[in-house]
Amino acid sequence: MTSVVIAVHSGYGHTARQAEAVARGARAVQGTSVEVRDVAVLSEELWDALAAADAIIFGSPTYMGSQSAVFQAFAEASSKVWANLGWKDKVAAGFTNSASASGDKLHTLTGFAVLAAQHGMHWVNLGLAPGWIFTSQGSIDDLNRLGGFLGAMAQSHSDASPDTTPPQADLDTAQLLGRRVAEVTRQLQLGRDRAAAGAAA
Repeated sequence: MTSVVIAVHSGYGHTARQAEAVARGARAVQGTSVEVRDVAVLSEELWDALAAADAIIFGSPTYMGSQSAVFQAFAEASSKVWANLGWKDKVAAGFTNSASASGDKLHTLTGFAVLAAQHGMHWVNLGLAPGWIFTSQGSIDDLNRLGGFLGAMAQSHSDASPDTTPPQADLDTAQLLGRRVAEVTRQLQLGRDRAAAGAAA
């Protein structure tokens, strides 16, 4: 089995809905187990789940141009894991949501990528061309309509409930990221298994 853990903070429920879409995508890959963990609760159960994971997908809303303070507290607390190289060679990816189309979401995703690099993890990007306004034929319903590359971006109206936003295009984009992470993780596992078998032969 491939184990994927989604480590997420959601302030109002919109980013949690995005996390659910990421989880659906990862679960679509045969042989993948998926857990969604709220990093607002820094419990032993959280750290144990992350230690056992083959891939960790980071998620947070973008507040004032950066990840939430709650997620940052989690990132800082992970220094104990870092000191022992506990996440080294795991797969990593990230997603974020904000009320505006930009909101400096790239800054949040970059923060996730740097966190992953500090831990010695392998970063998986979105792997999608930009949609929507990239060409005059684009649609607001396109995958990757916000034009991110480092991870999955979503936009949620600040006065709308998570029952109605983020829009389906952003949820579909998040789902694709989850599937991509699970597929890449599985490929990496198979490669490691073959290398070990070759070394033992």
